[in-house]
Amino acid sequence: MDFTDPSLPLRAGALMALQEADPHRKCAQAAALHGRLLGGEPADPDWQVSKAPTGLPGRPALPRLVHPAQVPQRSPFTPAGRAALIHAICHIEFNAINLALDAVWRFGGMPPDFYADWLRVAAEEATHFQLLQQHLSQLGHAYGDFDAHDGLWMMAERTQADALARMALVPRTLEARGLDATPPIQARLREAGDTAAVAILDVILRDEIGHVAVGNRWYRWLCDRQGLEPVAHYRELARQHRAPRLHGPFNLPARRQAGFTAEELEALQHGDRQGTSTPAGQTQAPQSGA
Repeated sequence: MDFTDPSLPLRAGALMALQEADPHRKCAQAAALHGRLLGGEPADPDWQVSKAPTGLPGRPALPRLVHPAQVPQRSPFTPAGRAALIHAICHIEFNAINLALDAVWRFGGMPPDFYADWLRVAAEEATHFQLLQQHLSQLGHAYGDFDAHDGLWMMAERTQADALARMALVPRTLEARGLDATPPIQARLREAGDTAAVAILDVILRDEIGHVAVGNRWYRWLCDRQGLEPVAHYRELARQHRAPRLHGPFNLPARRQAGFTAEELEALQHGDRQGTSTPAGQTQAPQSGA
């Protein structure tokens, strides 16, 4: 299928890219769909699939997915540890491509800007994945060489029936952890002498502020449409969907840039969360965040 073909609806293309197992093709497909959007083609909010597919998302046979507690330690001060750390972040970015594509095809009836935002995010996440994959190859490894976990996609499955819950608990909860986790990871990589990885994470952090802002934008839009108070309803969604309780330190400047309000940041710092306790490894850097 030619993903540049305008006869392929953009949201149908997003579903097909989501189903693609090969990371290289998935990245190319996300970029092609975003290119059509940049060319002025809008996504159709009324497009819908006749039967919801199973087996999502498409992904390669490796990495093997294990419980977060079984993911190996990632000290950057040995060659193997540094490769494992880069691999972990690479896996997050692969998941993030899928999460953005899933938002595009799954949630109908949204404004065209919703689909434009998430197609842009998918293309940028694909770029992040490719940058990390290239760096991983320079360390003598490839994506799939280390075990990984599936925490991000598990939350996507829990929120698949509710766009409001998805916006609340994936981009602005789990993915926002990347804003907190990235600077400490960069400090360790800088100390280990991996300046190339630090530069890649500069790009990722810059873009991820925008991606979390997309989640904040659409979470608040959906709250407004449904007459819900965002802070109080977030606590209810976190409890209902068993979101992990977040622990500091928090990257408050980045979170402000991403659109979190003073009230939300105050609640975050004082532990005003009704999520579950953190499963081992699930929200520790860099397992959550994109």
